[in-house]
Amino acid sequence: MKRIGLFGGSFDPVHLGHLLVARAAREELALDRLFFVPAAQSPFKPSSEPASAALRVRMLRIAFAGKNDCEIDLREVQRGGVSFTIDTVRDYVRRFPQSELFYLIGADHVPTLPKWREAEELARLVEFIVIPRPGETPAVLPAPWRLHVLDGWPLKLSSSEVRARVKAGRSVDHLVPFGVADVIQQTALYRT
Repeated sequence: MKRIGLFGGSFDPVHLGHLLVARAAREELALDRLFFVPAAQSPFKPSSEPASAALRVRMLRIAFAGKNDCEIDLREVQRGGVSFTIDTVRDYVRRFPQSELFYLIGADHVPTLPKWREAEELARLVEFIVIPRPGETPAVLPAPWRLHVLDGWPLKLSSSEVRARVKAGRSVDHLVPFGVADVIQQTALYRT
């Protein structure tokens, strides 16, 4: 049975914390494949407009250039509109019917899981891999939720912090992959 990991999010921008989480998940869960799935639009941030899908995908491709341990799946971006995890998970169940699915999620999102679209089916289809934040204890959910807390590299870094640093005119060197920092600077992304 294949072990497939899904890492969804805006990736606005992708940063080194995302890459470290990917490494930890691959190693700790012995994943056969790990897919980064950038969202077209988050249902939990309806008033927040992320950077264009083209720019976010470009930054993901730069971050993973020359690496073959993670794949970028554009299904949500191509589908457009609000991205619902259940739609993507169903697609993976169809594509990989004999596989075990794991969905990476930040600890701050765990309490909201029961509010996600078709939450009970989602809980049945995937095991959630919780990405801890330093100093925070992840919430616990009752069955049918299956939660596993990732051990490796809890890092207090978020895309919103990266955006805030750029807006404040501060460096994001060593927080995002080198080529991603170049894209942010060249396009004046997050300056306003």
